[in-house]
Amino acid sequence: MSNALKTTWADKSLRTSALAIFFFGTTGAATSPYQSLIGIQELGLSDSGYAALMFAAAIINVSASVMMGILADRMGDYRTSILYVSLFGVLGFGIVYAFANVPAFVVSKLLLLPIFGALNSLIFANVRANSARLSSSQLIGVNSTIRATISLSWVLMPGVVGVMLAGASSMLPAYLIATLAAIICFILGAFFLPPAPKIEIEGGEARSRFLASLGEVLDPRVAMRVLAIALICSMLHINDAVRPLIVTGKAGGTVADLGIIVGIVAALEIVFILFWGKAETWMKPVRALALGAGLYALYLVLQGLATERWHVYAQTVISGIAAAAIISLPITYLQDLISDRPGLGSSLIAVNIFLSAGLSAGIFAIGTRIGDYSFASILGAIVGSFGIILLFVLESGKTRKTS
Repeated sequence: MSNALKTTWADKSLRTSALAIFFFGTTGAATSPYQSLIGIQELGLSDSGYAALMFAAAIINVSASVMMGILADRMGDYRTSILYVSLFGVLGFGIVYAFANVPAFVVSKLLLLPIFGALNSLIFANVRANSARLSSSQLIGVNSTIRATISLSWVLMPGVVGVMLAGASSMLPAYLIATLAAIICFILGAFFLPPAPKIEIEGGEARSRFLASLGEVLDPRVAMRVLAIALICSMLHINDAVRPLIVTGKAGGTVADLGIIVGIVAALEIVFILFWGKAETWMKPVRALALGAGLYALYLVLQGLATERWHVYAQTVISGIAAAAIISLPITYLQDLISDRPGLGSSLIAVNIFLSAGLSAGIFAIGTRIGDYSFASILGAIVGSFGIILLFVLESGKTRKTS
């Protein structure tokens, strides 16, 4: 674990990327807990209007991530893309705080912040481009370290922002904090991030064209593996939906219990993200991911069976260990699907987030229609298990062809 930290900290580009993604995470950690409150209660959006806005923003975000990845690969310059995208964040968060009205909120969420969301994929693309000299195991460790910094921002910032805004009449200052964090992302990119080494794309200009690039994403070899990962990652999203309802419902807990549980799991994630990165040096990446996903499926089943408050507390350990695997291990796996194109390969991270969130929405709708929140949790485990099986089938087929 210490080797990954040392490798990341010793390289200026990797170190700056880690700091930039921490502040990128800070923008979300500062605003996401209050986003619906601001949009609906303070600014007056309807529930259906807010839901439609979030859905449209998700589509624009994944589209922007793929397009920016293609463009960055063609330019061979991820730093420039990082700078422009950071400015979208500064403007997007800034206008919500400055104008505090529905038009500003809609423009921000629909046009500006979805493009800023591509910064996540671009930073990982920059890390990939600067890691050509690293071995596969070192790259996995570096990616895990970079991903852990996002979790760190989510551990620290919600509490810090909550304390700062305690007793305030408005949650809008959270958007000022996010604006400052986006400015720091821009400063880090402009003054501290070295240009990545230019990577030659095999196939040249013809392969880097937009339609040809989309064809690579839609190629069955890539698309089926992205689907398998999305099925696995959907378990994280369904847990986010049902955990508060189970903890404060059938398990008999309170909102305070929920906050403690979320904090415990987030802290465990940071430690075990680094552990899983190390584990991949002595365990095949697919097996490590399958093990973590299997543990998370078990956790969702146990959560669905929870009837006492101590049950959900006892489950935090397995939840933290398993969530760390699902959060971190797919990053390198997805990048490797289009390994010689850091931008396009890293954009698959955003595609996975979009697909897994959509799948979880369907799981929640079906689960709560047939049964209750506990059943939805168990159904999420079943769907995630199908993802594990699909991943093994795809990878075993590849192994047979190779041999």
